[in-house]
Amino acid sequence: MVLTSSTMLPLGTPLPLDAMRAGLRPVTGGPLEAAAPVGSPVLVLFLCPHCPFVKHVEAELTRLQGDLEGRAGLIGLCSNSTASHPQDGPAGMAAQAAACGWTFPYLQDPDQSVAQAFRAACTPDVFLFDRTHRLAYRGQLDGSRPGGEPCDGRDLRAALAALLEGRPVPEPQRPAIGCNIKWRAGAEPPWFSG
Repeated sequence: MVLTSSTMLPLGTPLPLDAMRAGLRPVTGGPLEAAAPVGSPVLVLFLCPHCPFVKHVEAELTRLQGDLEGRAGLIGLCSNSTASHPQDGPAGMAAQAAACGWTFPYLQDPDQSVAQAFRAACTPDVFLFDRTHRLAYRGQLDGSRPGGEPCDGRDLRAALAALLEGRPVPEPQRPAIGCNIKWRAGAEPPWFSG
């Protein structure tokens, strides 16, 4: 594991829905389009089954799923290489979703093109898009880390509340911290420093 921070993709970046349609394979949950409706905020999370940082936030993601139902879309993506981490393949993703009760679309990014489009760097990596599908928040769920206080998602929840109420998203936005995305050997992006 290489402890990694998110790249903090520029605010206002559009949701790369075309890249998502082309590059993702469904594993569990509903269709991608149903989770990214026009006129609704969309939360995209880079996750994986094995990461201790993701395990730390799983219960909060389950709570968020319930709290957001009908108010915002929620999409989980796993971009880790299955050559180096086979446990992060479809079987592991399906088991994780079942254990957590996740019904949101959880999709595999087998060629890592979607992670590249997001400039994703770690798990979990959080991207919240507004009603026009422009990036409004990226960074941490909250300041908790594995082995410390439990995750309550306060930073992400504050951003979500602001978006849903039509207010500006609070600043500062702090980077997510987690395990690095497991890039395919020789295909590491410029922002990876592992």
